[in-house]
Amino acid sequence: MAHKKGQGSTKNGRNSNPQYRGVKLYGGESAKPGAIIIRQCGTKFLPGFNVRRGNDDTLYAVGTGSVVFQGRKVHVDPYDDDAPRPRWLKQRRESASAN
Repeated sequence: MAHKKGQGSTKNGRNSNPQYRGVKLYGGESAKPGAIIIRQCGTKFLPGFNVRRGNDDTLYAVGTGSVVFQGRKVHVDPYDDDAPRPRWLKQRRESASAN
């Protein structure tokens, strides 16, 4: 019988780089076109107005504006008052300015 163990290789010698997932821009923060809002695994959050989803489920802004979270949906509310936006987003802005 051998008294010393052989120099075998291990099976767990690999290490991968971190993914840096999570929310990058929170509600109320400004977003430029192409700005990453959320990096996620799967569709935990869904794209809304002025937001698109990348191949790796990353949500990014398409227009300039402020980030708005509405449940599971993420929107970018444009700064320009003349820009087209959904009716509920107009009402939300009007009610916020009235307070």
